[in-house]
Amino acid sequence: MGDVIATNQSILVIGGGISGITAAIEAAECGKQVILIEKEPAIGGRISQLYKYFPKMCHPTCGLEINLRRIKANKNIRVMTLTEVTDVAGKAGDYTVTVKVAPRYVNDNCTACGECNKAVTGEFDDAFHLGMKKRKGAYLPYAMAYPQRYVIDPAIIGSDDASKAKAACKFNAVDLEMKAQSVTLKAGAIIWATGWKPYDAEKIQPYGYKRYPNVVTNMELERMMDPFGPTGGKILRPSDGQEARNIAFIQCAGSRDKNHLKHCSRICCMASLKQTTYLREKYGDEGKATVYYIDIRAIDRIDDFYQKVQADPNVSFVKSKVANITQNKENSNVILNGVNTEGYQRYSNEHDLVVLATGMEPSIPANAFPMKITINENGFIEQDEANGAIFAAGCSADALDVNRAVQSATASALRAIQVVNRVAGMEG
Repeated sequence: MGDVIATNQSILVIGGGISGITAAIEAAECGKQVILIEKEPAIGGRISQLYKYFPKMCHPTCGLEINLRRIKANKNIRVMTLTEVTDVAGKAGDYTVTVKVAPRYVNDNCTACGECNKAVTGEFDDAFHLGMKKRKGAYLPYAMAYPQRYVIDPAIIGSDDASKAKAACKFNAVDLEMKAQSVTLKAGAIIWATGWKPYDAEKIQPYGYKRYPNVVTNMELERMMDPFGPTGGKILRPSDGQEARNIAFIQCAGSRDKNHLKHCSRICCMASLKQTTYLREKYGDEGKATVYYIDIRAIDRIDDFYQKVQADPNVSFVKSKVANITQNKENSNVILNGVNTEGYQRYSNEHDLVVLATGMEPSIPANAFPMKITINENGFIEQDEANGAIFAAGCSADALDVNRAVQSATASALRAIQVVNRVAGMEG
């Protein structure tokens, strides 16, 4: 497909997480034509993987459902999934963007009946569940996925499973002949909302992630809490499948460290404070959380939440940068070793499970942008006139919580709207 889509009065939003969704909706509800592109098979981003938000402790599915309803109801938004930007050319008010659209092997006829899923047998690691669970070669990305259409994994194309999936579909929705396409888009302004990824905990060698089974990340704990997740909503030790009731949380795992991420991701403290409440939710007075921290960064109304967690007798705080983690070979418990800087006592504390609060880094490496853009030393996009009408939203601009990411996205939408309004005025 070589057709040029949209005009220089359109706004292109790159990334379909909470920031991209917000920016797209805000611009579209102001009457602008918006194209929202996402590299995954469905929009939703990281928030779709979270169990709860802080400080209200509500489930993200509620806000996501409302936003998806707004997208479906707005004819000004076109959503393109399995789509990645390969080139950006032009200037403010007149961009030409080339994107590659990967084949879904399922067309618009799909009713999400799930018959293709039942027909196939091959299984793969499920990226939505961070590889903690398997999925089949014909799958729905997650329960609330939009578009609500199944995906055929490219790995089964040409196999018996692919033929079974096609034969099982009563609506002629499985199209095994789909090919990758290059599409050219026109836009007056671009909102870059490609979000963040967790720092690779395996690089923090003293903490033994992957080496010791009962060392997990904070995002993996979020997936455990999901009733439809890999553990059915239970906090289970990977070593033996038993419930973990004595859990350690290590702050700044790979953050504020010249050997890893130099910056503070700011939300990690709150994420761990939130996760300590999961123990009380699951076990009442029988759960015990210990937070190992350098300092807790909780500001504004967030401090009230911090004080509530501090008041919980089942939550302890140890002011210390954990030196290393070892393992009790008899029961696979993790042992945290270090020095408590309040009193300078050495400790070797044993826990059922340890959760690493890994930092946030941009999803796109600094050298992988398809256009020239100003980036700071931490890899985030700077607001700079040299960027023209390319505006960063959410965690493309900085490490932000959901609330601040949404505010950032709204600001970027307003900037983009101003650009296309000027274009419309000049051409009118």
